[in-house]
Parts: sequence; structure tokens; C-alpha cells
Amino acid sequence: MTFLQKTFRFLKRLFIILFISQFIYIILLKWVDPPITITQLVSVLKGEGLKRDYIDIEQMGSNPRLAVIAVEDQLFPDHGGFDWKLIEKAMDHNEKKPTRIRGASTLSQQTAKNVFLWQGRSWFRKGLEMYFTKMIEWIWGKKRILEVYLNVVEMGKGVYGIEAAARRFYSKPAIQLTRVEAAQIASSLRNPKKYTVKPLSKAVAIRSGWAVRQMNNLEGDEDIQQLIRDDVQPKKEKKKKRSAK
Repeated sequence: MTFLQKTFRFLKRLFIILFISQFIYIILLKWVDPPITITQLVSVLKGEGLKRDYIDIEQMGSNPRLAVIAVEDQLFPDHGGFDWKLIEKAMDHNEKKPTRIRGASTLSQQTAKNVFLWQGRSWFRKGLEMYFTKMIEWIWGKKRILEVYLNVVEMGKGVYGIEAAARRFYSKPAIQLTRVEAAQIASSLRNPKKYTVKPLSKAVAIRSGWAVRQMNNLEGDEDIQQLIRDDVQPKKEKKKKRSAK
């Protein structure tokens, strides 16, 4: 066997092992919280610290869930991981104004990036993001994606997840956050180190007012209710009960 053949055989085995390992990891994370993410590790190495407190989605309350949907991805219950119309608009905008890049990532894409990948804009990372986005959509489902997102996303310098943010900024658990407080945290997510909650930056103050109005408009949507309330029955069960009457 030549050196080239041995190298190819080694790389093939390595690829198979890595593929199986990441697939098992994705399945495990349907029930187990991520031990640490690359972004969190970088935060520690930079000396920014790591303040986080993973909690179940029921402990988050409805306001934080509704706030991030209203601010980051209003079509979250409806798409399969990607908002293609928004992506098309962002590409058109970025082509015209390359110095002012506009993102079009859904909550699913942001969760995939934050859990499995690193921060950046390379095409290679974007390709991996698309793969992991589809995988968590298929395996985790919307509610688990929302739960993980709210547990791992950066919400301030060294602050990760809604529980840590609520206690750091408002000295209370996430479930007690008011609509305005949840909107302020969600409004900082574009760049939480620049757009701060405490002290309240001007950008967050303005955007959070818009966020509250969006939350009020979206709250009655049946699909969103499925994600923000824990006493709402799944649609299939509702249909069965209606047909039984």
C-alpha cells in the first residue's frame, strides 16, 4: 500500500469517526445541555469570564421567549431553519453596501452557530452552519432550539443565557422578567458588548420600545403560543379534542 493510499484510508476513517461523533453529540444535546461552546471558551481565554446558569424552558417564563422571537426571528415557528426571503434581501443589501453588512440568520442558525461553531463570516463556517441548522431542526424541534438558544447566547460581557443575564442586570430569575426587561435583553443581542443593558445604551432603549410593540402584536399567534406557554396543548391534541365533541 502506497503512502498516498494510507493517507486516504486514514482520512476516510477520521471523517467517518468525526461524522458519527458529531451526530451522536447532536442527539445527546436534545436532552443534555452543551458543556461549553467555542464562544464561551474564547470568553474565558480573553479574561472576560463565564457567567451562565442553564435552566429548563419552563423556568424562563414567556416574556424572554416572546422577546427573542419578536426581535430576532418572527417567522421562527414557520420556517424550516432558514428565512430565504430575508437572506435574499440581505444579500442584495450587502452587495450594494459592502461596508454595512446586514445579517439574515434565524434563531435556528444562531443556535447552530453558538453551540457547534465559532464566530465569523467565512463561507466554510456558513456551510457548516447550514448543516447543523438542518440537523437541529430535524432532531431537536423548535422548543428545544429556543431553549438552548436562550441558555447559550451571549447577553453581555462574559454573560451567557437568559438566567445569568436576568440575575446580572435585574437581580431576579428569568421567569420574573417583565416584558420591558425581556425586550431590553433581546434588543442587545446584535452586539451585547456594544449595546448594553446595564447601563442602558441609547440603541437598546430605542429598540426595546419597538420590541415591546412587536411582542404585543405577536403574542396572540397560535404558533407562537405553542412556544412561549407551557400550558398550551400541541395542535394535534387540540384537533382530536375538537373532533371528539
